[in-house]
Amino acid sequence: MEVLADQRLIRRLPDGRYGIGPGLITLAQRALDQFTVVQLARPHLVQLSELYDQTVHLAERHDDHIVYTDKIEPKRSIRLVSRVGENVRLHTAAVAKAILAFLPPVTRTRLLANADFTRYTDTTITSADELLGVLAEVAARGWAIDNGEYEDYITSLAAPIRDASGDVVAAISVIELKAVSTAEELENNILQPLLDTAATISTELGWSPDESETTPPTAASSYPLT
Repeated sequence: MEVLADQRLIRRLPDGRYGIGPGLITLAQRALDQFTVVQLARPHLVQLSELYDQTVHLAERHDDHIVYTDKIEPKRSIRLVSRVGENVRLHTAAVAKAILAFLPPVTRTRLLANADFTRYTDTTITSADELLGVLAEVAARGWAIDNGEYEDYITSLAAPIRDASGDVVAAISVIELKAVSTAEELENNILQPLLDTAATISTELGWSPDESETTPPTAASSYPLT
């Protein structure tokens, strides 16, 4: 025990027992640092995609951009056009909203300086004020939607991923053709598995939710189609 204490892996408590030492915490953090979000998330993304044979995206914040860092294609012949490494459209994509909604205001403002608010469809968000209102709704319910805001024939749901500090560093989304599944049907079928998958990845990144936190929304939740 003395050897472990000398290495700061354990420490003696006031009552004489031993507890975790700062050296062990450092080792655990180094172990976590060896794994990227993509590495940890991929098997869970594959499992989520296979549930209903849907496209699944992973996006992460890098500096002042949000970037697609992984994509799982469905087995069916219809596939969606998006590429790993490209920037996410901040005012349309569900993954962007799922990240932006939980950023500090100063950071969010800096990222939104890169948004051009181009109108693509009838449901596209076209101003910062409108987007901020939507992000407040996302923060309240814990997940985001893209209701045909870039391509009017596509809908998507996204959930945030947190790291060990509790910060939202990424998001995952499930994308579907409206001809296959409406927004309501997508919510009923995939929202809870999506939230569960995001929570699992967050836990593997070291996140430990506080017991006082609000329980994540369930698949029976309702939402405005923005």
